[in-house]
Amino acid sequence: MRFLFKGVDFFPHDTRWKIIERRYIFIGLSWVLAVLSAVLLLTRGLNYGVDFKGGSLIEVQAKSGAIDIGDLRVRLDKLGIGDVQVQAVGTGNEALIRVAQQVPTKDLNEEKVQAAANEKVKGALGENIDVRRIEVVGPTVSAELKRTGVVAVIASMFGILLYVWFRFEWQFAVAAILALSHDVFITVGMFSLLWYEFDLSVVAAILTLAGYSINDTVVVFDRIRENLRRYKRMPLMELLNLSINETLSRTVLTSVTTALAVLALYIFGTAVIHGFSFAMLFGIVIGTYSSIFVAAPFLLLFGVKRDWSGPAVKSPSKSDTTGKGRRENVASK
Repeated sequence: MRFLFKGVDFFPHDTRWKIIERRYIFIGLSWVLAVLSAVLLLTRGLNYGVDFKGGSLIEVQAKSGAIDIGDLRVRLDKLGIGDVQVQAVGTGNEALIRVAQQVPTKDLNEEKVQAAANEKVKGALGENIDVRRIEVVGPTVSAELKRTGVVAVIASMFGILLYVWFRFEWQFAVAAILALSHDVFITVGMFSLLWYEFDLSVVAAILTLAGYSINDTVVVFDRIRENLRRYKRMPLMELLNLSINETLSRTVLTSVTTALAVLALYIFGTAVIHGFSFAMLFGIVIGTYSSIFVAAPFLLLFGVKRDWSGPAVKSPSKSDTTGKGRRENVASK
């Protein structure tokens, strides 16, 4: 006995979106977001975490009840150890205390003066608050981490450029790296706008985002290359629209399922991974946007080649550009 199970479609497979015709709108929106990000980074900067500016990060938890953040700030301000920031996390019974990098003295070096500041903080917490963990990063290490983080992002994007260039053509490689730079730059700008802490976990999220975004873009590019070989007489704008619509369901559904998992981390995760999960969540959204609306229009701008090897196939009719009709038309050829 044979059983036939029909799948559930959460996104239509027969879309005919005219994306390339509206390319100036989408690219214009990207330019606006990029310019706003540049302005924010130049005027506001980033809220660097302990990893990049040095200092101490102390995570504390109340033994019972909630932590009075206002009272805790007042007590820590009286210590005279410079900039001390207190942030409530979780359900209110936990907090993160950031102590700025201390200036060494003649008698105490960087490590000892920072340790002395941490001891003052611990003494001012009171009996109802326990210290869960302490992280200390010196100025030399923080400067090295900042430099290494920038090098890691640039190196990853250069490697992606070479990979796409080797697999496709230079037009695809340049379009992919521009779309990827668009994702990274706007994501960093969002951190400046919302003033979220920018630390090593965010750099890790950006590197993960780069790999995720280029995967979506390569799927679209691969379909474009197949259609360039298949439909040599089809107008290029029509061919790009067809390729994007053919991969649209896969791109959107993959992004939605990944975003749901990251959203759970963002909502229910601890403060330690809050920056990472936000960077991933926003990056998935902007990366999906660029894969659909930005990457392919760049191909049209750079003049993608039409001389791919393979037998020519006539352009499909409107009834064959979607669903079963198109698949049968291609299979028959």
